[in-house]
Amino acid sequence: MAVFEATIPSDWTADDTFGYLAVFSNAEQWDPGVLEGEELDPGPVRVGSRFRLVVPLVGRKLELIYRVTEFSAGDRHVVLDAASKFMRASDRIAVRPASARAGATVSYRAEVTLAGPLGLLDPVLSHGFRAVGERAAAGLTSALASRESAPGRPGSPGVPGTAAKKP
Repeated sequence: MAVFEATIPSDWTADDTFGYLAVFSNAEQWDPGVLEGEELDPGPVRVGSRFRLVVPLVGRKLELIYRVTEFSAGDRHVVLDAASKFMRASDRIAVRPASARAGATVSYRAEVTLAGPLGLLDPVLSHGFRAVGERAAAGLTSALASRESAPGRPGSPGVPGTAAKKP
């Protein structure tokens, strides 16, 4: 199993940060490893909500359907799981108000396990997954550092239908 963990500061409020991250298709906006993101179940995020992400895998595109398996708006905690014939993935996101400054702190943990005989490649996956995770964490840090792109502002990532796509 490959694991990546990061703690990321946000200039947004804890509620805005969590609301943005819980809509997991928004990963397309901040994670360079996500080629496409789509919310499959519009409306408030809840246990069972699904998000389609397309990621590159060995020169191909792999479609993953993430399902919310744990959700608490009050505790600002969400767990999303995906499985394909090639791999299993689990992302855990928790958001807390920042203690020493305005804003919030994001705790992010991603786990990927290769399925079947590919599991023999898990040690190799760990090294590459760390690099993918670091690029995603850098993208998320940048997105959450911009007050101009905070949810609720015109053209911001948190307002459906107004977010700019990645180049």
